[in-house]
Amino acid sequence: MGIKGLQGFVARVCPDACRTVDLREMAEKHRIDHPDFPPVIVVDAMSCVRYWYTPESWVCGGQWREYLASLEDFIKAFMAAGIKLVFYFDGVVEEKKRDEWIKRRLQNNKEIARIFQFIKTHKKQPGRGMFVVPSALPTFTRFALKSLGQKTVCTLQEADFEVAAYGLRHNCIGILGQDSDYLIYNTCPYFSIEKLRLDRLITVMYSREDLCRALGLSLTHLPLFACLLGNDVVPESLLEGFWHKCLVTSPHKNNSYNRRTNILLAVANYISKVPCSYSSLKHLEEMLPLGSDKTLLHRGVESYLLPGQQSPWIPPNVTNCEMFSLQPQSAMCQDKEIFQLAKEQHIQSENYTIFNILSNGEIECSNSLEDECDTEIPGQALIYRLARQHIYSVLLESGKDGAYPVVKEWFVYFGNPLQQPELIQPVQPSIPGGTPNLKTLWFAKGPDVEKQRYSTFLACFHLQNGMEELQALEAPVAAFCCLLVYLMMQVSSLSLEDLNAFVALILCLKGKSAAQLAGLQLAQVDSRAVHLGAVFVRGLTTLLMANSACGFPFRMDDLMPWEVFDGKLFQEKYQRSHRGCSLEDLLEGNESLYTPFQNLKSFICKVCMAKKRTIQSRPRGNGFITGTQQREFNPRFQQTHRSSFIPPYHNQMRGFLWRNPHPQAVQLINTEIVCHSIQITT
Repeated sequence: MGIKGLQGFVARVCPDACRTVDLREMAEKHRIDHPDFPPVIVVDAMSCVRYWYTPESWVCGGQWREYLASLEDFIKAFMAAGIKLVFYFDGVVEEKKRDEWIKRRLQNNKEIARIFQFIKTHKKQPGRGMFVVPSALPTFTRFALKSLGQKTVCTLQEADFEVAAYGLRHNCIGILGQDSDYLIYNTCPYFSIEKLRLDRLITVMYSREDLCRALGLSLTHLPLFACLLGNDVVPESLLEGFWHKCLVTSPHKNNSYNRRTNILLAVANYISKVPCSYSSLKHLEEMLPLGSDKTLLHRGVESYLLPGQQSPWIPPNVTNCEMFSLQPQSAMCQDKEIFQLAKEQHIQSENYTIFNILSNGEIECSNSLEDECDTEIPGQALIYRLARQHIYSVLLESGKDGAYPVVKEWFVYFGNPLQQPELIQPVQPSIPGGTPNLKTLWFAKGPDVEKQRYSTFLACFHLQNGMEELQALEAPVAAFCCLLVYLMMQVSSLSLEDLNAFVALILCLKGKSAAQLAGLQLAQVDSRAVHLGAVFVRGLTTLLMANSACGFPFRMDDLMPWEVFDGKLFQEKYQRSHRGCSLEDLLEGNESLYTPFQNLKSFICKVCMAKKRTIQSRPRGNGFITGTQQREFNPRFQQTHRSSFIPPYHNQMRGFLWRNPHPQAVQLINTEIVCHSIQITT
């Protein structure tokens, strides 16, 4: 997560350490010097996603097709220069960094609250100064890059260490990212994603050697320098007294600099006078108020040593190989074959959170763009908890007494102080004959097993009775329906208007290009639709988890947001639906969508009604609009307002967006539809 203030310090105080470089030229030089090895840049993807997300709209849930197109452009620019990219993503939050993770999540909560206050006040998206990445952007970026043919690695420990180690081991031309820790590791050059000009492949390279010259240090000093400034291992709160001592004795104090800059210079001055030895480190550990853990500095310095490297601050017989080496005997999963496959799929970015659960029974979920003041919609962490409990029971074996091990969840939602993980008990889904074991779901073959995978997946969302209808749908639409039914069942405040908006979204999104979606303009932004968009996208990650656990009954590509969601398009459908527009307007005048609209809506309502959930009409225009007000607003509203939707038919799941359309069935549906109003509020 970097050293506070170091990046800005280098730019302001050490301009010689910031060199503008042409990546094409560096690649060409690499080809000359190493003709047998193509030029490679290793990318710290987690520090790049906010720069990759270039679509103008970011609050509505994500412009996923636009984002996918921008990633493709990014890759093509490097391919044209003959540069291979390798992308690394954080696969875990290490325990030593949990406190910092929590601190950032709580700060993000405050930022999100300000965003919603702005939207409610101004009915529009805030400026880029308040930008937060759309919910689950890093997760889906990983799968996007993989779908674009890129080597994508999900780490077994904090990504910066693995990125630095990969860059050194493979003689990469550099690391692309925005994390000042890369100034500390003794590895290949560090390039700025923030300063990158993609059209010219020009960026800033930060030079460790020039930084050291400016500070009067050597490269071996840098790990200790980072620790004494405060990093992920050594908390800043323990260093205030030390900083004060350094400031008092420093000859470099400059009143034109801010306090942090003077601290950096003073700490560097102090370290430059300390002999590089283990005894010096021990003396510092005794001097600092490190409490009961006197090894903090040792561990902090050691965390920057890459495989094969040594440091004068650390005894030569101590090596850093803290690479994640959890074995089945110490993991939640005792089966070596299952454990190994989960690990391989994790590293290759093929599954989602499964290895974290099977290895140490702990997962986390960062902030979502949710309105803490909207008490009608629970936090997404709570909405999808029951589905996760079913997924945990698929993954984890119960003991002889029938009890499952609990899973520790660090999920961000309003009201959760994150003081400790929540202990979540797995819950078996309702499956005739019981839940198949992982050996069967992951390794067995044949049509019966494929059916088991699909039915187990559906059972996690209480949809096992809808298997026949869902299998008739195209896979992305089937997954969309699973999620929408689950949402309608879990969130009682969701209305018929919300359902109409979601169904219109999936139908109208089909065939729209990234450019068409980018050109869509919104007159205003509705805060509740922003919240629902984030909840829906987080639901897609729950589908990914279930799919991974159940042996991939769906292709992961079919569960991606660019297949089923667009933030601005959902905003438009939501606002139109709640203002009481006609079906014609909602479906953009495309009459061929009327029948599939009724089909999908009927299926969802039928499943909900079977579970005693009636979806009520509850229109909200600029606030809350009653049925009478809606009729006045929409002169084409011809029928008496109905408070709920009664499906006109029951098992006609064929037609547009269906895998095997039957003309006779379509004819029957069209005949029945004539008997029912095609107003969206029927």
